[in-house]
Amino acid sequence: MNTEQLDIYDITIVGGGPAGMYAAFYSGMRAMRTKLIDAKEELGGFMRTYPEKLVWDVGGVGPIRCEKLIDILELQAKTFDPTLVLGQEIAHLERRDDQIFVLTAKTGERHYTRTLLLCAGRGMTQVQKLDVEGANRYELTNLHYTITDLSRFKDKRVLISGGGDSAVDWANEIVKLAKQVIVVHRRNEFTAHELPVAQMKASAEVMTPYRISRLHGAGDQIKSVVLEHSDTGAIEQIEVDEVIVSHGFDRDFGGLLKWGLDKEDYGVSVDPRMRTSMPGIFGAGDFITYGSKVRLIAGAFNDAVLAVNSAKLYLDPAASDMAGVSSHNDRFFEKNKAIIHQ
Repeated sequence: MNTEQLDIYDITIVGGGPAGMYAAFYSGMRAMRTKLIDAKEELGGFMRTYPEKLVWDVGGVGPIRCEKLIDILELQAKTFDPTLVLGQEIAHLERRDDQIFVLTAKTGERHYTRTLLLCAGRGMTQVQKLDVEGANRYELTNLHYTITDLSRFKDKRVLISGGGDSAVDWANEIVKLAKQVIVVHRRNEFTAHELPVAQMKASAEVMTPYRISRLHGAGDQIKSVVLEHSDTGAIEQIEVDEVIVSHGFDRDFGGLLKWGLDKEDYGVSVDPRMRTSMPGIFGAGDFITYGSKVRLIAGAFNDAVLAVNSAKLYLDPAASDMAGVSSHNDRFFEKNKAIIHQ
């Protein structure tokens, strides 16, 4: 096939979370023709599961609600007008004899690129629902798997089930508004970070090791929750107004993990320059793993910079190791001039 007839990009980013969005911006700084593809109909990735959460740990920003941070990142990602393709899940990868990658979506559409940056995060996530008889009847009322409006918990009795970061973070947010917050976890130890756990234990009621065994309701509302002690089987029944279940997510990466890339238990393996085991394919964000990996939004930004720089050098070994800083980068000359004259 004649490559002149194809629309070939310098870099194609798969995944529109924080790593993918920042990579789209930074590849623009490197004057790379960029395409970003996401399986969902909106950018944001896993961040979309906690829009109301306050994010404190992004350098120079914060505290900021996650939905606002997504808006800022999306605006930044569009700085250099990358091509955005939403609602397409990539199912197949092939490499032609001329080294051009061909990505085929489940829709059948094909995308051509010289380098590939995988920022698939946690993949297509599916919430792990409460495995209790009849739980689904309350999902439209007071059983929650995510939170979009904290104000609904004001002056309520709230029970939260879970032991990870999300459960603990929600407890610390809601305790400021609610009449009572009870956190239930099936183990004695929490997997969340130490400081938020300490804050939760100081302000909320914590019951471990317990699990939800039954829900009692009136109509479509949960009125009380039956808890079972994980070791002794002892039963306690607690009256509640709202129940939040934060048991994690099932992850589905579609065909991405079937391409032969080296991987470990938690992600595709990359070297310190974000290069995968296949030349021309790079990774960033929660999708990858390496020795000093930092699983923070800020860490995803750094991964993205390193990956894009490696992709640039793969295409042009004579290129500089990194983009010039924005204050001296020619790519911003006209943009800076426009801002100054506003």
